[in-house]
Amino acid sequence: MAGASNFVEGVDWVFKLLFGISFFFLLLITATMICFVVRYNRKRHPKAVQVKDSATLEAIWITIPVIIVIFLFYFGYAAFQPMIWVPKNAMQVRVTGRMWQWSFEYPGPKVANELVLPLNNPVKLNLHSEDVIHGFSIPAFRVKEDVVPGKDNYMWFTPQQIGDYEIFCTAYCGVRHSYMGTKVRVVTPMEFSIWLKNLKLASAEPEGLIILKKNACIGCHSLDGSKLVSVTFKGLYGKTETVTTNGTERKLKVDDDYIISSIFEPDQDIVVGYSHGIMKSYKGIVKDDETKKIIDYLKTLK
Repeated sequence: MAGASNFVEGVDWVFKLLFGISFFFLLLITATMICFVVRYNRKRHPKAVQVKDSATLEAIWITIPVIIVIFLFYFGYAAFQPMIWVPKNAMQVRVTGRMWQWSFEYPGPKVANELVLPLNNPVKLNLHSEDVIHGFSIPAFRVKEDVVPGKDNYMWFTPQQIGDYEIFCTAYCGVRHSYMGTKVRVVTPMEFSIWLKNLKLASAEPEGLIILKKNACIGCHSLDGSKLVSVTFKGLYGKTETVTTNGTERKLKVDDDYIISSIFEPDQDIVVGYSHGIMKSYKGIVKDDETKKIIDYLKTLK
């Protein structure tokens, strides 16, 4: 029976080989240790005797490990090499990682929150990060690649079994790292064509939202009212918050000045219930005209 992807058989074979060799040497070393403990027990040999070196023995325990390492390297590389050669007919999907979600962009452009793929069709995933280092992993397919900001990366595979499979982030990327998961759904080519046809075109995002995503702001501030590391952006503008300023609590209305102050001097006015020192200053990072676009966007989040 075929594996979930074309790489399952090769990766599993190398894993079993590594496990078998490791288990063999575990038994061998353990048995040798027990033999030495019994044979060279102090009761049998109360007087210590100097053991002479053996050039033959030293040559053996250098040569054998070298041969084993070369042997393992060959089979490991043989299983890895196909992962870097992408077929010319592979379908292209752009994968974007951000705290803490994945998004998948198909030609159109059309964007989805889950990865849907046609059966037996090679696919290349172009991996990008908008904030920190993530790790894109589909264990059932035996594939995993780092997703590094500022560096393009990719992976490819051919899904071979219809079904749903888990996608995980394997690099710790913040407080909600464990929530950064979604699914890859493998369907028949006809089902995929229907799904892609019905998938809505990606709408142009507001400039303010783009700036917030670029600076990883939505990793700590949600857009839907849920509580993360800091206050939610939803309904924030115009709201009256209780803040701590220089150790004194006071009421403060969220207006343009408050938002600008929070971007450039985040520890000046801390909303009660949240901690100091979590957010860095974006002075010199976010430009003045960008703060205006952020404010305009926050005004729309009612």
